[in-house]
Amino acid sequence: MTDGFIPPHGGYQDLLSYQKSVIVYDITVKFCTRFLGKFDRTVDQMVQAARSGKQNIIEGSMASGTSKETEIKLTNVARASLEELLEDYRDYLRTHDADLWEKNSEQAMFVRRLGRSSDGTKETYATYRTFVETRGGDVVANIAICLIHQTNYLLDQQIRQLEQAFLKEGGMRERMYRARTNARGDRRSR
Repeated sequence: MTDGFIPPHGGYQDLLSYQKSVIVYDITVKFCTRFLGKFDRTVDQMVQAARSGKQNIIEGSMASGTSKETEIKLTNVARASLEELLEDYRDYLRTHDADLWEKNSEQAMFVRRLGRSSDGTKETYATYRTFVETRGGDVVANIAICLIHQTNYLLDQQIRQLEQAFLKEGGMRERMYRARTNARGDRRSR
């Protein structure tokens, strides 16, 4: 008996990149509701970029069983969407004469510490809710920027791992060929 050639796939809920992207999406929806005009076209663009980041991680993960190429492409699309969102937040800060926090500023370090739970609880929007729902637009934009950077870092790592896995294991056609070759070998040995 041979193993199938479609490997287990999905499991995106366990990816830290996905978990962070959900938080980024939730913060973006709150940010747009609180700080941008209802008819501002940027609202749709920001929400869609945040959604695209999240959704493309899901789609890539689900496609991974039959196409590593598609998984890599969609993970890159997620990364690109979040980069677009990052620029929207930077634009907000610049056009509102607000400061962008330095990577190692006290504020940015605080946001990073919030995401590290000492009791093993999963990071969610609730981790940041108090700050997102009570602070000004400049603070919320900077929190979102910190989280987008974290998510993009995770996606960069994920893409590198996907590339290495592809080089090591190949794609669907190669798995199909190996499975077919193994199945033929099993029949011949009977």
